[in-house]
Amino acid sequence: MSQQAGYSPSFKRPAEIMRMRRKRARSEAGVGSSVSGPGSVSSPGEGASAPACVRPFSPGPLLGARRASPGVKRRNPFVSIENTYSSPKKRLVIYSDSESRASGAKRSDEPTEGDGKPAKKKEEEEEEGGEGGGPGTFAERLMEAQRQEQGMVNKKHLTFSEDDSPFDKEDGVESPALKSLQPSSPTSIAAAVCSEYPADWSLKTRLLFTSPLPFSWAEKPRAQEEAAGLSQHCRAHHGPLPHSVQDPRSCTELRCAFQQSLVYWQYPSLPWLSLFPRINAERSFSGKSSPWGQDAALQQTLRSDWSVSLSSLYSLLKARLCPYFYICSYQFTVLFRAAGLSGSTSITALLSPTTMGLREAMKAEGIEFTLPLVDEHRRSGDQHSAEAEDGGEDEEKLSELKERDNRDEKEGADDGDDEDDDDDDGGFSWLEEMGVQDKIKKPDSISIQLRKESRTVSLDHRPDSVVCVEGPHTFTLINFLINCKSLVAGSGSQAGLPPTLLAPSIFKGASMHTLKARSVNVKTQVRSTFQDVCSLEVTGPVLPSSLHAIARLLRPAQKGGFSAALYTHAPTAVLNTHRGKAQSDSEPVDLSACGLHPASVRQLRLPSTLGKTSLRQLHMSNYNYTWKN
Repeated sequence: MSQQAGYSPSFKRPAEIMRMRRKRARSEAGVGSSVSGPGSVSSPGEGASAPACVRPFSPGPLLGARRASPGVKRRNPFVSIENTYSSPKKRLVIYSDSESRASGAKRSDEPTEGDGKPAKKKEEEEEEGGEGGGPGTFAERLMEAQRQEQGMVNKKHLTFSEDDSPFDKEDGVESPALKSLQPSSPTSIAAAVCSEYPADWSLKTRLLFTSPLPFSWAEKPRAQEEAAGLSQHCRAHHGPLPHSVQDPRSCTELRCAFQQSLVYWQYPSLPWLSLFPRINAERSFSGKSSPWGQDAALQQTLRSDWSVSLSSLYSLLKARLCPYFYICSYQFTVLFRAAGLSGSTSITALLSPTTMGLREAMKAEGIEFTLPLVDEHRRSGDQHSAEAEDGGEDEEKLSELKERDNRDEKEGADDGDDEDDDDDDGGFSWLEEMGVQDKIKKPDSISIQLRKESRTVSLDHRPDSVVCVEGPHTFTLINFLINCKSLVAGSGSQAGLPPTLLAPSIFKGASMHTLKARSVNVKTQVRSTFQDVCSLEVTGPVLPSSLHAIARLLRPAQKGGFSAALYTHAPTAVLNTHRGKAQSDSEPVDLSACGLHPASVRQLRLPSTLGKTSLRQLHMSNYNYTWKN
């Protein structure tokens, strides 16, 4: 093959350029003669005999001009292009067919330059299909693409290759794809500001606080500071704290308030036994000395003193001198709350988990109670059925929903109701109509009763079995618990030991206890470096008011930034269920003498919004809370 002028054998044509040329040749096949000028050649393969012919791969000057001025050295226009797949300079300007034809027709009328111009000008004005015929030279397209990358041309002509990343940044100019990922305004992603977290009525067994600032101020109190903290707790005195503490270690008020927040009251108190938690705690009681196990007189004494302490607690609760208290037995936990707390205008009691036998015994004593979570499920079922009626569902689905609701209503009714017996007898009347009543054995009343109570029995020992007692029935519940023999275990490691009473305020027969707190500084690896992380661990039966008091002190001490992992006693998580009567704004209940800080009282007044769940994580940043439950 003879080498023609303007061809460089060392140059390799990029595949992308060849693809574009084939596409352009196909689009201009039918209209080449009309678009090109009178001196242009319609087919690039007609040879070099024509004076205006140019090879399709040659972006240089015309062959005729090359022969006329052999002293001018031709410049390779591809010398600055990186022939790599990932090169950003491979971005090209791609026009549609209509734009190509329009631009070719427009340029066909422009005059051409002679051979006397410099070679660089000739290369910019040279066109592949002849003088003035075609969409433009490759050099012009390359220069235009470079200008578009710098933001100098309209973006609608710019096309990115598949290997471009939306996060590329060239010549200090961000790509349009990256700009589209940025938010339109900073307010669109701003988090909600919460200066307080929701009330959590569950009992915690452990708290773990972490912060970049040390917790050295929370450990090893001085004797005077510890005495002052205990005295302030007994007198229900709460001193003011600054918004930000510069040196927490030297702040006496802060250290005294921390000791005050760790105090709680408990009955009974046995130094060699941990009396919380009591549910599923046989392992912690096994192997420990229990002198009351075989001594009936000692068991009676413990039970009598426990009854006095429980009566004292209820009297303080009724007088709003004690905000709440817990009864922790080996089977269930009871929470008593004073009027005005959790959005209720009367004393409320939540008991969980329960069994059908316990609920039947409470009914026998005349205690009226509700099953909040079961009622909520029924209401949601009624709502779904109403939505189904509005939506025009099938009659079969509606009948199934109605039958399920009727079943639930029958299960919640009394077992000894005469109307149920009539319905049961009427249910087999169709046998008499068919004349086969003697051949088929009807189920007895016991089987019918068990079938009715199958759903109720399935609630036993589950969170949905939580019972809510309100108003004067809470006093009847106190008498029921005092006289209930099954409240104390008859066998096992907890045999003869009365339930544990926990309260934030002093009551008759109670012992003062403090939560255990210790701080540890550790180094945690963050990527390739190690950072100092300070932690504060608090263990024991953490009451809701204690958690709020500790978090209130950490706000100024840690300068509004800390995180907390909360470990909940699982059976008490359902105590966040709220089904009390709405509190009227016109008659607020006075709880100023309950012994808690006013900020804690304001938090506990609000209805609980956690439902069956409890707080697992608590974060404070810039004096604002976020949490997970």
